[in-house]
Amino acid sequence: MFARTTNHPSLTHRLLPLIHFYRFTHSIMVETLASSPSLWRFNFNPRRLFSSYKTLFALLWIFLLSTSLFVWQRNSLDGLSIFRRPFPARPLPRFRPVAFNLTDFGAVGDGVTVNTLAFEKAVFAISKLGKNGGGQLNVPAGKWLTAPFNLTSHMTLFLAEDAVILGIDDEKYWPLMPPLPSYGYGREHPGPRYGSLIHGQNLRDVVITGNNGTIDGQGQRWWKRYRQKLLNHTRGPLVQIMYSSDILISDITLRNPPFWTLHPYDCKNVTIRNMTILAPLYEAPNTDGIDPDSCEDMLIEDSYISVGDDAIAIKSGWDQYGVAYGRPSKNILIRNLVVRSMVSAGISIGSEMSGGVSNVTVENVLIWNSRRAVRIKTAAGRGAYIRDITYKNITLENVRVGIIIKTDYNEHPDAGFDPKAFPVIRDISYISIHGEGVRVPVRIHGSADIPVRNVTFRDMSVGITYKKKHIFQCAYVSGKVIGSIFPQPCENLDLYDEQGKLVKKSVSENASDIDYDI
Repeated sequence: MFARTTNHPSLTHRLLPLIHFYRFTHSIMVETLASSPSLWRFNFNPRRLFSSYKTLFALLWIFLLSTSLFVWQRNSLDGLSIFRRPFPARPLPRFRPVAFNLTDFGAVGDGVTVNTLAFEKAVFAISKLGKNGGGQLNVPAGKWLTAPFNLTSHMTLFLAEDAVILGIDDEKYWPLMPPLPSYGYGREHPGPRYGSLIHGQNLRDVVITGNNGTIDGQGQRWWKRYRQKLLNHTRGPLVQIMYSSDILISDITLRNPPFWTLHPYDCKNVTIRNMTILAPLYEAPNTDGIDPDSCEDMLIEDSYISVGDDAIAIKSGWDQYGVAYGRPSKNILIRNLVVRSMVSAGISIGSEMSGGVSNVTVENVLIWNSRRAVRIKTAAGRGAYIRDITYKNITLENVRVGIIIKTDYNEHPDAGFDPKAFPVIRDISYISIHGEGVRVPVRIHGSADIPVRNVTFRDMSVGITYKKKHIFQCAYVSGKVIGSIFPQPCENLDLYDEQGKLVKKSVSENASDIDYDI
């Protein structure tokens, strides 16, 4: 399922011949022993024993079975190989008509030599091949230190097994770029921002993939300097693709970004799958895993994410800048993930959502050992909308707050935002939500200016760790509960039976029992 799994068949699959071997031998032995009671008494008589061809056949099978098991146990590799044989490196697949090796351009993978020029030369060579199907850059095993570099259209960047692209951790090597137009601000500082280690802009048909090679931003120095307030510009993402379409990122590991890890910005038709994304759970500020930002038609699947901020955060611009830019994030499917975030949330929408977010499905996700599970966050001044959001088959394990909608996330780029630009939040569904070890299963905190409308809960059972009332918390929310759920829902919601018949009308949509002490 995840990028770190090997491509070998499973251990059970590889052991099937031996399992059948054992079962067949066992059946013969049972028959032989049943017909030869003296064998149970261990009265060994070679002539009598070998007079039975079934007995001889059984002993032969036992010998072969024992030998095979011994060879397998002695020579297995990670429990997956039955017999010793050379284990060559996986060959590099060829996705393009022309393929280059990074070493063709003078690169040295010793972790010390700076290979920026080699990457730039390789990308330039591939940029000349677009009309003929593009080119592939193979990064072999080794540690390839580099400053930021750009990709080109019709390009495949392929990281071999044990290949590591290392980002130089000195900011003087990182170029400055204008702030994102939908943010109008560097996010951490006014003015320009640092670019990303691997960057793409106005591209089409780009693939970043591999045999689980790694892109490592070496963010430790960035995080420390950020905490010490020694940086004058916003940190850059590890990988950022902007204004592009037809993007595939798969089968690699991304780790230790200076800032956000993977940031597709104003892109269409993006697929992200089979990824491992890692950052320390603490003291690695703002190391989000994947941040779809004003993106359309996007799939994120089959990945493991454990980071120091939101594992996934869907965005679309910040306050008046995002409203003016007007590019929503929409048609996004997130599925089959295992995620963890001890500082923030597993799956977030917002808080920068001023271009709008709609038609998002999050399904088949395990969120474990996290501060929050699935979260929507916004504030007055954001404007736009969050609507048509479905969470389905979500499993929570040891989470402080399971479901949260927060409408007072008051962080703004400057004083120019419109305080009366109230976002609309509506049509949110939570279906098949299960788990254990949750302190507060639900906290939906709407307000008089930003009510939460048409929320649906169905098939929910969450084991709680806090024996106090109001663990299902609501304020300024309307919607319904279909069938029975646990824990008991707040009184703001209408209750329906499984057939859709109204059982009980809500007491008041505006009732509030938010308790941030728990």
